[in-house]
Amino acid sequence: MKGHKPDSEEELQRKPDINEPLSAIAFKIATDPYVGKLTFVRVYSGVLKTGTSVLNTRSENTERIGRIVRLHANSREEITEIGAGDIGAVIGVKDVRTGDTLCDEKDPIELESITFADPVISIAVEPKTKADQEKMGTALQKLAEEDPTFQVRSDEETGQTIISGMGELHLDILVDRMRREFKVETNVGKPQVAYRETIQKEVDHEEKYIKQTGGRGQYGHVLFKLIPQEPGKGYEFVNSVVSGRIPREYISPCDKGFQEGLSRGILAGFSLVDVKVDLYDGSYHDVDSSEMAFKMAASIGLQEAARRADPCILEPIMRVEVVTPEEFLGDVMGDLNSRRGMISGTEDRGLAKVIHAQVPLAQMFGYATDIRSMTQGRASYSMEPSHYDKVPKNVAEEIIKERKGGK
Repeated sequence: MKGHKPDSEEELQRKPDINEPLSAIAFKIATDPYVGKLTFVRVYSGVLKTGTSVLNTRSENTERIGRIVRLHANSREEITEIGAGDIGAVIGVKDVRTGDTLCDEKDPIELESITFADPVISIAVEPKTKADQEKMGTALQKLAEEDPTFQVRSDEETGQTIISGMGELHLDILVDRMRREFKVETNVGKPQVAYRETIQKEVDHEEKYIKQTGGRGQYGHVLFKLIPQEPGKGYEFVNSVVSGRIPREYISPCDKGFQEGLSRGILAGFSLVDVKVDLYDGSYHDVDSSEMAFKMAASIGLQEAARRADPCILEPIMRVEVVTPEEFLGDVMGDLNSRRGMISGTEDRGLAKVIHAQVPLAQMFGYATDIRSMTQGRASYSMEPSHYDKVPKNVAEEIIKERKGGK
């Protein structure tokens, strides 16, 4: 098993042997009504024993192993240790998430974590009664601990609780689990698509943040290039400042300021993605310059630069597979085309036809019902996130209008 030292790229090896130092991965979190949180772990080397302390490489905290159980369907067997190659569940650890490495404190290693896709669909939920309010908060927290692709946040503008997941069915099941397992009744809003924004051309920008308020002022001055990146590359910060034009202690606040600027889109307020910022010059004032001043200059500057960089809206595109009897093939393909879908191919699977397509998520709401009525209930479909793509101009105008309250 390969891993690396925490906080460095030095590669380490672990053999699947009980005599090696401990290394294990938490691969699942579940909530049990009787014992609380169960953390499922797979031990790759060494032995995980009750009563010992282990290091969590993500949080850099030690966790005490209280009880270990081996699960057989719905029955539990108390055990004292799990050896290399074995799976068990730990009860009593506090801050362990899916994908965390648990290892020997004296010989730490970080194993490759589990990567999860970003949520693509969001809905607003609210409790039906005042009594459900508190219970809903607890239920959402426990569900988010169990499922890393499920996220919960509060909308600052509306005050609503927004839950995000991988699709309509995913969120339907989570809302149903809240009702069954946590006895929380909720009202659910209309699904919202997780759009993004990006830029299409490179711009040069200079931003000065100067504020004089009687006493000590604020002074931050940055010059940078805002460069579009290839799709999926994310945010990249490059420090090209030379000769101490901006002191080293102000570079990190600039980076934070740029990231803050990315969180508020230009066209409709969606976060900006796939941009590179090359900070190449600036100036400072011996007395008035501060971390806050440079952070503000970077944040305001990025917003202004993005306005001139030909911004556009991106939408999530889903990879869709439809299995249908041959007599409905034409109807199903026509319907996918009407949803702005791109048919990438068809194939035979037994007596059925399989259609592969890429369709914008915004057009897939209610598709389960539509395809059943179109094919007398004989077709089925599956979909998964594929990539983000530029939204057509007419659709972008509708999204912007909707975000601005139809003004």
